[in-house]
Amino acid sequence: MSKKSLLTPVLWGVAGGAIAATALGFATGFWMTTSKAEALATDRASNAVVVALAPICLDNYRKSSNAEAQLAALKKLDEWKYATFIEERGWASMPGSDRVNSSVASACAKLILGAKT
Repeated sequence: MSKKSLLTPVLWGVAGGAIAATALGFATGFWMTTSKAEALATDRASNAVVVALAPICLDNYRKSSNAEAQLAALKKLDEWKYATFIEERGWASMPGSDRVNSSVASACAKLILGAKT
């Protein structure tokens, strides 16, 4: 056999192996695109913000003058209305911010419902 006839199958094998390795790497999550990595990092950062700020919201609730009455009112609501309830009372408003993170308000509601006042 000539060198050229041996080289062709080797090159096809290398190309096929490279394609298979790339497909397997992306399919299993071993590798990811930049946009996927950025989306994952953004999601994790958002979750970290919620975890950090929800206890502050809980503290704001506890400092309110009528916490027991507010808890009773919160318990009467459907779960999908919890965040709005918290936002309207300003407990999820953070110092220096002019907007409320609804994810913080939702997490705060869960903390309030699970906390002992």
